[in-house]
Amino acid sequence: MIKDPFVAHRALLFTVAYEMLGSATDAEDVLQESWLRWATVDQASVRNLRAYLVRVVTRQALDRLRTVSRRREDYVGEWLPEPLMTSPDVAEDVELAESVSIAMLTVLETLAPVERAVFVLREVFDVSYDEIAPSVGKSVVAVRQIARRARAHVAARRPRMSVSSSEQRLVMERFLIALRTGHVQTLMDVLAPDVVLVADGGGLAAAAKVPIHGAGEVARLLAGADRSLSRTALVRLNEAPAVLIETSGHVAAVSLVVADGRITGVYVMANPQKLTRLDQPTRLFR
Repeated sequence: MIKDPFVAHRALLFTVAYEMLGSATDAEDVLQESWLRWATVDQASVRNLRAYLVRVVTRQALDRLRTVSRRREDYVGEWLPEPLMTSPDVAEDVELAESVSIAMLTVLETLAPVERAVFVLREVFDVSYDEIAPSVGKSVVAVRQIARRARAHVAARRPRMSVSSSEQRLVMERFLIALRTGHVQTLMDVLAPDVVLVADGGGLAAAAKVPIHGAGEVARLLAGADRSLSRTALVRLNEAPAVLIETSGHVAAVSLVVADGRITGVYVMANPQKLTRLDQPTRLFR
């Protein structure tokens, strides 16, 4: 039995939508809308099925991104991407792994919707300018200009992640020990001096509403969690080191950025609506 092209490319299409939206929930909605449109298409008339489906999903994701961008302006506190437990095969694709990290998705949030679509399609999925143009409703010349602008924007803000997986794990283990002990100085020893912590509670869970800067301030905030810490576990979320913690019955996912043997970024996802896909791996593909 021949598999429907949409089903065959579903992992790719989900990854495109997720990278554009930073939300698995919104990405699933986009795929549903795209599937309904695909069902009305004369498939025999489509020459490049993969390119056509990516175009359909991109258009739907752009519409959704414009809507959620306005909604996120009224979000309580900081907005962070929805974390995913990723399958082991993602680690084999270094560029894909970096592109779906919480740190990178957070940077992509600072792009305008069309800039984000162009950047994701060109830099992550290597789609040609000629194919991107009709997907975003721009000329090829305009798409090239948007791509250059988006690349420069991301390059100025992307986190530096130049450590091996073994070094990442070593730093993670030191962080976890420090978190369990609740000692401020022990935490400061594993944090970079200019570390930044960003938390997302969405008004549904306790979380800092503005970014916290500096090892001292971040260490003191994390040390306070020790008094109600009941469970911790090392995991990999979005193909980056992370910790699942439970405090007073509430679960949070803490994603870390590691550089030069210390933690430079801490992303705390505490909004329970964004922690519903941590029970099994999500397949991402490009």
